[in-house]
Amino acid sequence: MDNPPAAVNTPATPEPSLTEPFQAAIAEAERLVAAADFIDSEADLAEGYEYLAGSIAAVLQLSGVHGTSHPQFVTSTGPYTKMGLDNPDTLYYHANVEPGAEYLLTGTRGSTVDLSFQVLKGDYTASDVPNGDDAFDDRRLQIDEDGSYRLRFGPPKDDPGPNYFVLGEGASMLAVREVYGDWANERKGTIRIERVDTIGTAPVAADPEKLRKRYRAAARQLVQRIHTWFNFPKWFYLDLPVNTLTEPRLTPGGLSTQFSSVGHFDLAEDQALLITVPKSDAPYQGFQLGSRWYISLDYVNHQTSLNSAQAQVDPDGMIRMVVSAGNPGIANWLETTGRRRGILQFRWQRVDRAMTAADGPAVQLLALDEVAAHLPYYETNKVDESGWRARIAERQRAFADRML
Repeated sequence: MDNPPAAVNTPATPEPSLTEPFQAAIAEAERLVAAADFIDSEADLAEGYEYLAGSIAAVLQLSGVHGTSHPQFVTSTGPYTKMGLDNPDTLYYHANVEPGAEYLLTGTRGSTVDLSFQVLKGDYTASDVPNGDDAFDDRRLQIDEDGSYRLRFGPPKDDPGPNYFVLGEGASMLAVREVYGDWANERKGTIRIERVDTIGTAPVAADPEKLRKRYRAAARQLVQRIHTWFNFPKWFYLDLPVNTLTEPRLTPGGLSTQFSSVGHFDLAEDQALLITVPKSDAPYQGFQLGSRWYISLDYVNHQTSLNSAQAQVDPDGMIRMVVSAGNPGIANWLETTGRRRGILQFRWQRVDRAMTAADGPAVQLLALDEVAAHLPYYETNKVDESGWRARIAERQRAFADRML
């Protein structure tokens, strides 16, 4: 008779459960989503639960790379982990930093229309460095002819040399944004970050207590994330008259070279917004729709955003866009994807002058069947069903290439 198998010692489940705080946070976040006062339909609720799933994935990943001893760039928000009215034209990266250390960034400049850097505190606000090192674009860098660059962030120095930027008091995060105009033909660059005093070493390995702290951190991040972005529309959008857009203004808490115009829509199925705006001399000019969850709509399979490189420009230099649920049969249709209510957002970036009211949008609320009569170049704006499918196919393919 064979010998009986040896007993297997199974480690006891830790007490209290390692994941218990995160489980409680998921339940709280789900409650907040389900109780949102702007849910009008099952589709709204389903989008909220999808938003929750992306948020869960995001905070678990981000809590695992929270340390500052060996930082790395991670995706801050993306098509599957949306937050903060993510711009469909932008790739978002960030790394965690601390103001007493020095960090080396090495990269190559791609062909995208804008590349910017911002030092943030943990509360998503600029670190408020007096000399402006907290937010700038790559025009302040010395970039070699082959597109390569090296820059450093760290504490103040008497003679720091070129491409050195100060980390202000309370700095905890370095955010990088790379912005596309032409999705199909522009290419992103490369970037990496190293902490100068730990290059070539390994971080301390995780132990159960460290993992316990990680789950606690993820729990706090999840609930905070839901609360923070629920409130943004209330602070900056919902007090504005519905179906209007503001004059261009400096983006609150954003780059000094970025202006924005904001609003919110409430449209019946037979209504439309005709938005007319001059094609800007700013290198980047983009418009997008967002949901009341304060995230972008599906911008891959629907045309819910347009920038000045993608939009059809009329012979008079104006871009005329129509926001509606129903298809007006034109190239510059922005799809609400069935939503009655949502967010309107313009951005101008890499500007070298202030954007004024003359640069901003004009808005008309129309019946959907009146749109054609208000488009002076309607005959050249028209797109049939096959042409529309070709536009969507181009977005899908360009997005797939961009995300590799």
